[in-house]
Amino acid sequence: MSRFDVFREAGNPMFNDNQLKLGIFGPNVNNSCAMTLAETTFKPDFETNKNIAQMMENAGYECIVPVARWRGFGGPSNFNGQCMETFTWAASMAAVTKKIYLFTTSHMPTVHPIVASKMISTIDDISKGRIGLNTVVGWFPREMGMFGGKKLGHDQGYEFAAEWIEVVLKMWSEQFFDYKGEYFEIKDGWQEPKPSQSPRPVLINAGSSKAGMNFAAKYTDFHFSFLESMNQAREWTTNMKKLAWDSYHREINTFTTSFVVCRPTEKEAWDYYNYYVREKGDDEVTDIICELFNIDTASQSPEFNKKFRENFIAGWGGWAIVGTPEQVAEKLIAIAKSGVSGTLLSFVDYMNEMPYFNEHVMPLLEQAGVRHPVNHNSEKQVITFPKQQKEILVP
Repeated sequence: MSRFDVFREAGNPMFNDNQLKLGIFGPNVNNSCAMTLAETTFKPDFETNKNIAQMMENAGYECIVPVARWRGFGGPSNFNGQCMETFTWAASMAAVTKKIYLFTTSHMPTVHPIVASKMISTIDDISKGRIGLNTVVGWFPREMGMFGGKKLGHDQGYEFAAEWIEVVLKMWSEQFFDYKGEYFEIKDGWQEPKPSQSPRPVLINAGSSKAGMNFAAKYTDFHFSFLESMNQAREWTTNMKKLAWDSYHREINTFTTSFVVCRPTEKEAWDYYNYYVREKGDDEVTDIICELFNIDTASQSPEFNKKFRENFIAGWGGWAIVGTPEQVAEKLIAIAKSGVSGTLLSFVDYMNEMPYFNEHVMPLLEQAGVRHPVNHNSEKQVITFPKQQKEILVP
């Protein structure tokens, strides 16, 4: 029996029969994924996150992935500067949910693997086997500097990550062990309790370089990446599965991220997009992040720069899903048909936008057969969309 079969038999939501799995990304940080100064009721606090998570459970979503952040990026919004630490966030969400799969996100250089493995095992007990780990090497120099060190070189970072995850896996599966590597030396390693879920907590990673993709293929269950087109989505999924199987005799799935603006009419959807991205977008923090990623916008065409910057402002570079419920469902169905396992969604105003999405888009996905129907037990919520300051025409 393969590792994926064990996950499925154990009832892990990340391996259920839904062709398109859905989650959300970054509810623990201010602005979530939108680099905007638009007004919103969203706050990265416990009460808001609890309400979002319970609303997701009622609608049948599979997972939540938080963003690990130790300081903001600056700009007027100080994007992601206010945040809930991801291990304690996951423990708190575990205590107030019953079905949804939760991830913690760890910048591996900031947490010793023995500490991380023990915290995850503790959350595994609280959640009754619903915790996974998103592994991040750490790429923001100002964050790494806060911990008294400097950002590791790119390939060196993944060498460090490999040792880190190997220690965690041994802590979860072995009784007593010694480990000696370049970065870690463990004497008589031991941990109880071990995670209860079979075969272990789900591991995910979003490394996009050759070293990053090899790390994901060797150690993780899902590789996360951005979409450029449906053809690229198919090629990426095929190539990652081939890399994992040919190089490490392992299975791997793919997952992406998308930002959603869903309204009763196409005009209303684009009006709001234009408002929060083009009128209220935080251009200053976008410039900061472009510089961090070494993106030379001066060498690109104006059309490329506009699209690239807008996708970052709108949803951290995620796949754009803007339109009516039918148009939004069509774009999500296309992701499912590409072979990608699912997508994390982000909204500007979760509590005001997700209810409409859940009520009007989810049934269309069920009718299309990419998701199975769920029992909706809660009463319908009153839906009040966030408003733009003035009307803007559809482009």
